[in-house]
Amino acid sequence: MIYIKLIWAYIKIGIFGFGGGYAMLSLVEHSVVDPGWISETMFTDIVAISQMTPGPIGINSATYIGYTAPGTVSPELYSGTMYGILGSLLCTLAVVIPSYLMVLYASHFIARHRESGTIKHIFAGLRPVVVGLIASAAILLMNNANFNPNGIRWQLISNILICVAAFLLVYFPIPWKGRKIKLHPILVIIIAGITGFLLYGI
Repeated sequence: MIYIKLIWAYIKIGIFGFGGGYAMLSLVEHSVVDPGWISETMFTDIVAISQMTPGPIGINSATYIGYTAPGTVSPELYSGTMYGILGSLLCTLAVVIPSYLMVLYASHFIARHRESGTIKHIFAGLRPVVVGLIASAAILLMNNANFNPNGIRWQLISNILICVAAFLLVYFPIPWKGRKIKLHPILVIIIAGITGFLLYGI
C-alpha cells in the first residue's frame, strides 16, 4: 500500500538525511521519483513551492508529496482530499519523528562530550559532506523539467538568464546613490515570478 511505502521512505529520509533540507533533496528525489510516485516535473514544482512557503523545505516537501503521491499512484484515491491529507500527515510525522528523537539524544550526548576529540573529528568530516550534498541538490535541479519543460529553445535561454540574474541580484550588492544595496531574496522571488508571468502567462 502506498501509505506504508511513503512512511518507510520518509523514515529512512528522516534518519539518513542530514545537513538541512537542501542536502536532503537528492535523497528525497531518489526515494519518491525513482519509484514513480511523482514525476520529475512535479518534484521540481514541489521543491519550488516548498522553498517559497514558510518552514523547512524538507518538512514542506514531505507534506506536499504526501498529499500528491497517493492520488498519483492510485487514481481512486485522487477523488477525495482526505486521502491526500492523510498522506501529508503520515509523511510529515515519518520525516520529523526520527530526526527529533536522534537530535534529542545527540544534543544530550554532545553536551556531555563536547570537548571530545572524536566528536570534533566527526563534525569536521561531516562539513564537506554537507557541502557536497547541497551541491548535488543544485545539480539535481538543473534539469529539463526546470529549465526547458516544453523543449523550446528561447524558453531555455530565458530561463537560464533568469537563473543567472537572480543569483547576481541576491549575491552581489547594487550600487545606488553612493552606497551598495543587496536585494532581499523575497523581492527577487517576486521579480522572477512577475518575469515568468510576463514571458509565459500572457
